[in-house]
Amino acid sequence: MLQTAKSLNRLGTESAFDVLAQAQKLAAQGKDIINLGIGQPDFRTPDHIVEAGIKALRDGHHGYTPANGIPALREAVAADLENRHNVSVSPDNVVVVPGGKPTMFFAVLMFGEPGAEIMYPNPGFPIYESVIKYSGATPVPIALKEENGFAFDAEAVLAQITPATRLIIINSPANPTGGVTPKAEIDRLVAGLTDHPHVALLSDEIYSQMLYEGREHVSLLQYPEIRDRLIVLDGWSKTYAMTGWRLGYAIWPDALVDHTVRLCINDHSCVNAASQYAGLAALTGPQDAVREMVAAFDQRRKIIVSELNQIPGFRCADAAGAFYAFPNIEATGLTAREAQDKFLNEAGVATIAGTSFGEWGEGYIRFSYAADIDSIQEAIKRIRACL
Repeated sequence: MLQTAKSLNRLGTESAFDVLAQAQKLAAQGKDIINLGIGQPDFRTPDHIVEAGIKALRDGHHGYTPANGIPALREAVAADLENRHNVSVSPDNVVVVPGGKPTMFFAVLMFGEPGAEIMYPNPGFPIYESVIKYSGATPVPIALKEENGFAFDAEAVLAQITPATRLIIINSPANPTGGVTPKAEIDRLVAGLTDHPHVALLSDEIYSQMLYEGREHVSLLQYPEIRDRLIVLDGWSKTYAMTGWRLGYAIWPDALVDHTVRLCINDHSCVNAASQYAGLAALTGPQDAVREMVAAFDQRRKIIVSELNQIPGFRCADAAGAFYAFPNIEATGLTAREAQDKFLNEAGVATIAGTSFGEWGEGYIRFSYAADIDSIQEAIKRIRACL
């Protein structure tokens, strides 16, 4: 019998892909399934980005690139961040990677080991907790509560820091809740961190351009006092509907850049060339498609939140960012997992149990409104009938 490393038993998964597989299996059996589970835009990648990727292939960009990304792309990332956040970022601090997850993995591997503690949002993206456990570190949840609009409480976060704390992960706008942490709360967190110079931060800002009701994104890059210990994760997947291109980036502090590049070389060598040229076209080309997608998500957001609040036993907070609604379903009498299974098997609607995002997700269900309005309304109709 093969004997594998015990660490593999600590590695979790992302339930959205499990539900997607179940939904596809039911669909193959002839069942009509509406998928509001998977978190990816339902739009096509804009044509000028696709054409840039095709042109790159035709122009012969078939080989290895620098491990940290082609220089023109890293320069474009720096220029985009300066334009959006009014911050100065050196292209030397930009590392391009295949999506968002490598940055999470690398950051946790750098700081996580037995005896260390890493704090992460809960409910939050499930890979945070998974890779923390895999590293051998102790995962310390930051409870995100409905009464706070699913924003973190800075004082509560600071109170959880111990001498063993190595890294704090934050995510705003957030998956799965759609919550956005106000600037005042971020200000308090940054100010309090002056007393804890041993703690690094990973700010997951992948949904930074998906905000509603006039809210503005507050990037942690705007706080120079923590730049020497700050990692910022962003990318193309959500903003430009490029999930399948596998293209992301992070801004790393000077002290960690070389470590990151070595991890890239050991892990994936480099990101495929054509995707990088497509990403360059995305950042430097017209942004009309981005604005149109966000406007469409906003319209859907208003509809799904209103419709969910009309289902008996549901209570849905107004999502402030990303493209998720996270209603409280406790009054239905169902657990999160029971509701997920019931909606899929009886109503033909794929959703994700809140517990897939951590223990604080019990009593909630995640709906992705990256689907057309007719599908959203039909899904709500089916769930209402099912209950």
